[in-house]
Amino acid sequence: MHTPEAAPGAPIATHCPYCALQCGMNLRPTPGGDGVTVEERADFPVNRGALCGKGRTAPAVLSSRARLTEPLVRGDSGRLEPAGWEEALDKVAEGLARTRRTHGNDAVGIFGGGGLTNEKAYALGKFARVALWTSQIDYNGRFCMSSAAAAHQRAFGLDRGLPFPLEDVPRTGCVILVGSNPAETMPPALRFLTELKANGGTLIVVDPRRTRTAEHADLHLAPRPGTDLALALGLLHLIVAEGRTDEEFIAARTTGWEEARAGAMAHWPELVERITGVPVPRLREAADLFCAPSTAMVLTARGPEQQSKGTDTVGAWINLCLATGRAGRPLSGYGCLTGQGNGQGGREHGQKADQLPGYRKLTDPAARAHVAGVWGVEPDSLPGPGRSAYELLDALGGDVRALLLMGSNPVVSAPRAAHIEERIRSLDFLAVADVVLSETAALADVVLPVTQWAEETGTTTNLEGRVLLRRRALTPPPGVRSDLDVLHGLAARLGVEKGFPTDPEEVFEELRLASEGGPADYSGITYARIEAEQGVFWPCPAGSPGAPRLFLDRFATDDGRARFAAVTHRDAAEMPDAEYPLLLTTGRVVAQYQSGAQTRRVPELNEAAPGPFVELHPRLAARLGIDDGAPLAVVSRRGRAVAPARITDTIRADTVFMPFHWPGAGRANTLTNPALDPVSRMPEFKTCAVRVETA
Repeated sequence: MHTPEAAPGAPIATHCPYCALQCGMNLRPTPGGDGVTVEERADFPVNRGALCGKGRTAPAVLSSRARLTEPLVRGDSGRLEPAGWEEALDKVAEGLARTRRTHGNDAVGIFGGGGLTNEKAYALGKFARVALWTSQIDYNGRFCMSSAAAAHQRAFGLDRGLPFPLEDVPRTGCVILVGSNPAETMPPALRFLTELKANGGTLIVVDPRRTRTAEHADLHLAPRPGTDLALALGLLHLIVAEGRTDEEFIAARTTGWEEARAGAMAHWPELVERITGVPVPRLREAADLFCAPSTAMVLTARGPEQQSKGTDTVGAWINLCLATGRAGRPLSGYGCLTGQGNGQGGREHGQKADQLPGYRKLTDPAARAHVAGVWGVEPDSLPGPGRSAYELLDALGGDVRALLLMGSNPVVSAPRAAHIEERIRSLDFLAVADVVLSETAALADVVLPVTQWAEETGTTTNLEGRVLLRRRALTPPPGVRSDLDVLHGLAARLGVEKGFPTDPEEVFEELRLASEGGPADYSGITYARIEAEQGVFWPCPAGSPGAPRLFLDRFATDDGRARFAAVTHRDAAEMPDAEYPLLLTTGRVVAQYQSGAQTRRVPELNEAAPGPFVELHPRLAARLGIDDGAPLAVVSRRGRAVAPARITDTIRADTVFMPFHWPGAGRANTLTNPALDPVSRMPEFKTCAVRVETA
């Protein structure tokens, strides 16, 4: 039974456990003291009380019926069986230590999650580097916005999803929303777009499907999946040709314009129409709408980013903002709508293969020296950069023989998922710490049941760069420990007695020191300040008020100038052919979240979205003789998925769509292509060649 952490009946202000909006909510302990109910929290500026169905039903996963409440160890029978915590931790430590002794430090891997709090992400990165001394750590946030992060770094010198608060969006003149469907992925954010229109602004949506968000648009552009780069270049071509660039801004605040301009001029409108399928008149209309007001924004999400050219694609959209002076100015700019709850903070503090806390580069000697000093180790002892997420998963059972996984479910969420499942099964040892027995946890040698959002205190960083505090509302059930407890116990067993506290505020205080002076400087942020100010925007050095709006005076590059990207269009890694004539794109539905490990355990959400489906155009369905609801097989070079057909004219006739929340026969990621962006190492989730056939 849970025990409330506040006075009976008193609400506890906290945040939703799901997407990167991190909507504010109040949790009120139930009269019996064994649970909580969700109430609106109108004072939080991001959602102003509004919650989607996932947020409203989030307490359902706290129930012992939906989650793990005791460790599990795979016994001689081959089945996972209940065990005590000491036995479970002993087995994990033994499995990791044995692998290191036999095969070396880098034979042990760590795979984290974008839902872990900043404290847990920080501790996990530290654990990899000072308890295991392995370079093999990455996290599923690599699959979220790594291409936008790389493009941000290249253009602006700093990566923060939105360089302005969401409250600025309704006050700009025009928004181009590229590959994002907030009506389903983060519904409370849709109000910022409807308010934009109510204020006289214009909304342009770029998406191969006419989504619920696209229904709100003044103009919907539906390019072929994988052609967003050509579309952005074509729009810039028109803007240059019509003399609508801001030459004063370009000269004063940017570099690299001539190369970027040449790339755009090679993409004339008729060529872009042939590549994208978007008619030239629609291209001209989009350019007119974007340039008409004095302020404008481009917001991207997974559509343009989850491509093997995602970094260049985002760079092309940033170029559009820079060329028109719509960056580094009030109510203008480029931003990325981060997906996972702590996707932003998770990569800032050490989960990524190439980064140290504070968004420092692992290859930077000064960064290594600073963080090593905080950790009390020698800089040369820290491992170098390791593999990116997909490459790490692909190496399992080969170079990487043991894996500790926290807060991720790659059996469902990774590209080429059947292959990744096979790699996971080939490990010598797998330990998983999770809230539920996910499809990945079910394959583990040891499963450790850990606390969730309402049972633990910790910080997250939302898509605006606003650092937030979740307060514990309930005592976790007996048999459940926090991830910080797990890392403390494992570190001690591996011979590291100090440096892994279990109190989250103590961990955050160390994180502040480790991040000090880095690009993501949290040293001026405290728990008390977060609560008093409704969150604090980073970078926030000691004594700073925080930074809600970035780049208004200068960009974060050495010379203060933004850098254009010299890019040209190239095809997706896999194009349609005679055997696989269609394109598959994937995405989410409003009632489920990510791999569905938690939301699929909530009856209300399952009733709204009970299973996978294949969305296809009526012309394609007629050609195949497919009826609505009939089982349909989608086949790629990597495998086959089967789900009911959903016939709709809201999708292109050359494209099919599948949501990726489910395992089994309807697992969309069985099909997806792991081709990687050369800079961000993002897999190409958003487009691959397929055929469809009756099942």
